[in-house]
This record gives sequence, structure tokens and C-alpha cells, in this order.
Amino acid sequence: MQIHVITDFDSMDGAQTMLARILRDGAGSKVVVVSLNTVSDQARERIANPDIQFHALNIVGVSTAPAGLWKLARIFRRHRHATILCWMYHSAIFGLVAARLAGHRGRILWTVRQALDDTSSMGRGLRSAVHVAARLSRRCDGIVYNSERARSQHAAAGFDDRRALVIPNGVEIPSAPDHSARQPRVFGIAARHNPQKDHPTFLAAAARLAREMPDARFIAVGPRMTPDNPELARQIRSAGLDPSRVDLRGPVSDISAFYTEIDVLVLSSRTEGFPNVVAEAMSFGRPVVTTDVGDASAIVGDTGTVVPPRDAGMLADAMRRMAQISPERYADLSRRATQRIRGRYALPDVIAQYQSVMEDREAAVSPARDPLEIR
Repeated sequence: MQIHVITDFDSMDGAQTMLARILRDGAGSKVVVVSLNTVSDQARERIANPDIQFHALNIVGVSTAPAGLWKLARIFRRHRHATILCWMYHSAIFGLVAARLAGHRGRILWTVRQALDDTSSMGRGLRSAVHVAARLSRRCDGIVYNSERARSQHAAAGFDDRRALVIPNGVEIPSAPDHSARQPRVFGIAARHNPQKDHPTFLAAAARLAREMPDARFIAVGPRMTPDNPELARQIRSAGLDPSRVDLRGPVSDISAFYTEIDVLVLSSRTEGFPNVVAEAMSFGRPVVTTDVGDASAIVGDTGTVVPPRDAGMLADAMRRMAQISPERYADLSRRATQRIRGRYALPDVIAQYQSVMEDREAAVSPARDPLEIR
């Protein structure tokens, strides 16, 4: 029996996408999914498993947290010996406390989905959750990180590293990736509008490239990446980028169409864990220009370019160099990008690792726990 607890199952960000893939391709019939907030129809449709039980606690603020906590404890009490996997910090904290209230006897695991490259980009509430989770981490039975950098940074931040392991995100490889030779001119970014994603740096780099290459195009997708977002409009003006040069498409239901249309993916983030978009774009044969955050550098290897975060000049230079490569060089990078993802991050292999942990095969994590206390 498995219980997955996640902060929300409404958006399809990295954690939600990975959980949906596990539930769709690797979960049995005895699975319960609990969202601290809501569960969207989109999430249910992506999983397409009628045997999975979904519970939405509808916690929307401090005032609703106690009732949500008790609901979670009651769910745990009904499945007293289930293995629990808590996705992200708030779920980790709620899950651990609720399990204590329920007298739960099964294992409690956490999975941490981001690195701590730049904690100043996090909101105060998220930073507080990181601090509390660090104090409680010795009480869980194991922590699964999705990047090696996240593991080392969280250990330095006080997270218990004795029962930690790294399982990267898994990627669905397209059946027929496009490796055609081309002169790259279409640069895309796929990320919600959030300080951690650092769109101002991307926009500033795009503005520099646009001035030098009149035929360069830019496509941006993700929540709040729309022309009616006043903060985004201000950032475009501040970057000196002609708004007509960037195609703002907002959330997209078919991300594969985006990967097919672009020539190069750009990631400008200030912090990440395992950036799904990098690996996904590479699986489609798209070279990547990325900032050195999370495990982005390890994912890209020698098939793309890595630059420091928050440096628009270096990001623009990397984009320019990518735009200047020959069509033959582009095709070579494209093929090797797909091969790298297929060899390292294929979804079936990653799901098998998660199932091994959930079923406690080969002593993946230890059942030992320390007393529940915060000092």
C-alpha cells in the first residue's frame, strides 16, 4: 500500500509531472494520493488510473491548516501500515506530523525537488518550510532527492543525510526525435513567471541577441507568461526588448509542440533541482543553453552550454554562439542530446528506482527514526 502526499496536484510543475508519471506507469491498485490543496481534472486525466484514490484537503491558509492536518491523520489511520512518500517541503512537514498523530506504523519518506542555489529567490514562507523540514528530517525514514546538488546543499543546510539517496527525474523519449540540420534561430523558455526562474535575465539576453540578429525569434510558455501580466510587460520594457519579438503563449497543454517548434531551449533560473524542461527538450533533440543550477550541468554534459546564473551578458553570448553553429554541428548536438537522455534518464528506469524505494527492496532506506522534536 502506498500513500503519496503532495502540496498541490493542480499545476503540472516538475514534482506533479514526475508523480503523475509514476502513478500512470508504475503504480498498482493500492495507491492513495493526497493533495494539501486541490486535485485538478487534468492531473486525474494524465494518470488515467481509476483505481487510485484521490483526496484534496483544500488547505488554503493558516486558518484551514488544523482541519486539513486532522483529515490527513485520519487517512493515515485507515492505512496504518502503508508506505508514505511526501513530495516537497510543506507535504513533508504535514505528513510527518499527521503520521505522528495517527500512530502510523509504516515508513515515511520524503522527496525534495529543488536545490538551494539561491535561497533569496524563495519567498519567506518557503524559506521557513526549509528550516522546519531540516529540523524534522531525522524523523523520516529516508529522503529522495532528484539531484546530487540538492542533496549536498540540503545536507549543508542541516538535513539528515544518513538515509538520503538521489533518483533523477525520468523522461519520456519521443518515438521519432527531430535531428535535422538547421541554423538555430528560435529560442524558447518554458517556466512559470516566478523570481526563481529569472525571466528578466532571459529577456535582457534576448534583447541583446535581437539587436544583432533580426531573424532571431523567442517563444515563452508557462503560467502567467501572457501579455496581460503587467509585471512581465514591465520586465520586457526594462530589458529593452521589442514586445513583438517575444511570443508569450502562457500555459500550454501540449509541451511537445513547443519543443518541436523551437531550435534551442534556454533556462535562466536562479535555482532548480532537476530541471525537467532541460531533459525533455534534449529528448526532442534540442540543444540547451542553461544557467549552472541544480543538476542542469550534469544533464546537459557536452551537448549544450552552461553559464553562471543572473548574468545576462554571458547568457546572450551563449545564445549567440549557439545561433552561429553550422547546421551540421547542430544536427550532431541534437543527436547526442537525445542519446544522453535515453542513456541516463529514461522514464522506465527511474520509475523502477522509485518502486524499489517504496517497496524497501535492497534496504534502500533505513526504518530507524529519532524522536519527533524541534530544537
